Amino acid sequence: MLVKTYGSAIHGVNAITITVEVNIGKGINFLMVGLPDSAVKESQQRIESALRENGYRLPGKKIVVNMAPADIRKEGSAYDLTIATGILAASEQIKAEAIGDYIIMGELSLDGGLQPIKGALPIAVEARSEGFKGFILPAQNAMEAAIVNDLKVYGVENIKQVIDFFNGEAELEQTVIDTREEFYASLNEYEFDFSDVKGQENIKRALEIAAAGGHNVILIGPPGSGKTMLAKRLPSILPPLNLHEALETTKIHSVTGTMKRNTSLISIRPYRSPHHTISDVALVGGGVNPRPGEISLAHNGVLFLDELPEFKRTVLEVLRQPIEDRVVTISRAKCTVEYPASFMLVAAMNPCPCGYYNHPEMNCVCGPGIVQKYLNKISGPLLDRIDIHVEVVPVPFRKLIDASPSEKSGEVRKRVIKARTVQEKRYEENKGVHCNAQMSSKQLRQICKIDEAGHTLLKNAMEKLSLSARAYDRILKVSRTIADLEGSPEITTDHLSEAITYRSLDRESWGV
Repeated sequence: MLVKTYGSAIHGVNAITITVEVNIGKGINFLMVGLPDSAVKESQQRIESALRENGYRLPGKKIVVNMAPADIRKEGSAYDLTIATGILAASEQIKAEAIGDYIIMGELSLDGGLQPIKGALPIAVEARSEGFKGFILPAQNAMEAAIVNDLKVYGVENIKQVIDFFNGEAELEQTVIDTREEFYASLNEYEFDFSDVKGQENIKRALEIAAAGGHNVILIGPPGSGKTMLAKRLPSILPPLNLHEALETTKIHSVTGTMKRNTSLISIRPYRSPHHTISDVALVGGGVNPRPGEISLAHNGVLFLDELPEFKRTVLEVLRQPIEDRVVTISRAKCTVEYPASFMLVAAMNPCPCGYYNHPEMNCVCGPGIVQKYLNKISGPLLDRIDIHVEVVPVPFRKLIDASPSEKSGEVRKRVIKARTVQEKRYEENKGVHCNAQMSSKQLRQICKIDEAGHTLLKNAMEKLSLSARAYDRILKVSRTIADLEGSPEITTDHLSEAITYRSLDRESWGV
């Protein structure tokens, strides 16, 4: 008897429906075709044990399992339940009438229990678009899949529940999620708050400007000055995710299996902080069977690179294209996949190998030329994509013991949202541009117009501070954001003056 069941394969951050055809005939053999990997082939032993433990059996006949389309590689153990259900139906141990109405996925334990799968959300999205009645999957993933409307999602604990459901002996409990309620419930739940940081008002101001315009930031300062502490709190002042961004972010984390158990939706901006020993493939994504990297996991959030000069040069260089295009393309001989990578880059570094160059109290012990050599580990093209350079100085003791309350993240966020609203209106006719950091050179000339006094100030600053030519556009973009924060339609000399102070690493005398 021939029976068809349906599963799904992940391609990029989307899903492709897989038809699992099971045919049982004369003979004794178990054949699996359709480009399965080792994990899929090993399902025979898991299925056999799971069925036996629940009072069923693997037929002692010739079983042929075909997974179509046959030219797409099938990976992982999530097809166990799909194949097991097909075998039971083909051997007439369960009724087969309704099996074709459902996507069925899950990894089987030897006792018939179900383990969680990856990519439940994109699979559910594809199941709804192809008109399936429902999606049967492990209970741990049910809330994640249930945020897709107009699709019945059934979370199950073991294979016996699935068998009883198709035999009409028991009903499965549908998992129902109010997507909007779930989204808004945890929209402002941030573990870290700007009010935790004592002092560093100038750094907080710089991060507020960065958040308002979507600008990348680099923090330079000695150990213990608060660089990491400040970076961790940046997501709390960014505008909240909208529902579309939340779904997009959840899909990426669902594919990589980084969703927390019994979680439905990621509603706060992600914060990723990879170690400096990371490989370029782990950072941007890829591998033999492509998977999203850290920059995609940071999509719609913050990517924090601590100890920037300690990262391998090749790792930093692969960041240049995703920062510019906000998407990363992984090409292989058999396929090409695209992963979204629209993130804010926040980098931190010591000013020199010993960490105390320009320190107000400690002496730098680095030899002549060592500081500049250390800074040269970061290439000019990468620095060109970082709009704001800020020097972080240690917090004095009197500030640390100051008990007066600091401004909370919520107050800063209100100003950031107001500035972003202005920018969204400004760029509403420009596809793919949402904030000042994303504007093109052509838009820069139209939007960032300055008067004669501004031109004179900028000219003098570039000459006296030995600023590089690449600083010019960045200063204009940042000054436009500062003007937006103040509600000013024009860029004034005050805005330009503040923007100029955020170009420390462009000064030719810095580190000499």
